[in-house]
Amino acid sequence: MSPFNIRKAALIIKQGGIIAYPTEAVFGLGCDPYQESSVHQLLTFKNRPVEKGLILVVSNLSQLDDFIEPLTDAQQQTIIDSENTSWIVPARFAPYWLRGKHETLAIRLSSHPIVKLLCDELHQPLVSTSANPAGKNPARNALQCHHYFHQQLDIILHAATGSLQQPTEIRDLLTQKVIRANNAK
Repeated sequence: MSPFNIRKAALIIKQGGIIAYPTEAVFGLGCDPYQESSVHQLLTFKNRPVEKGLILVVSNLSQLDDFIEPLTDAQQQTIIDSENTSWIVPARFAPYWLRGKHETLAIRLSSHPIVKLLCDELHQPLVSTSANPAGKNPARNALQCHHYFHQQLDIILHAATGSLQQPTEIRDLLTQKVIRANNAK
């Protein structure tokens, strides 16, 4: 992926646009978590209720400072050591359009190079949800994203997904309870 395409996608996000991009297992839809109207537009594209909440992906944990309660050193290390796991953590100032009906927020320290480059270029988290309308299988490539969303997306980043066969496991950071298993690890 060229630096130009990463910069272009980041600019689109900052301007309120919605992108599709590869993640560890499937393609994701993303937008700026600070822009409520963009998040609602993304949810409309997916036909996903806001109450369910969304995941924020980051390239480093400091990008979450505005959204989550401070993490202990041990909690940070747990997240760093658990590649390809999404975590439910206590929300700090996370708005309703991100956390839904929950007092927590889902986060993931991404291992995908495109996600890392995007978050580094943005200097912030990126909303992440699977690229599919509700009830359909997640898109596994750029062509499927285009098929699902036609001209609704502002850009689709054409690159390979990671090696996971299923979306990432989701765990509660405080209890270690598995919310969504990934049996393909």
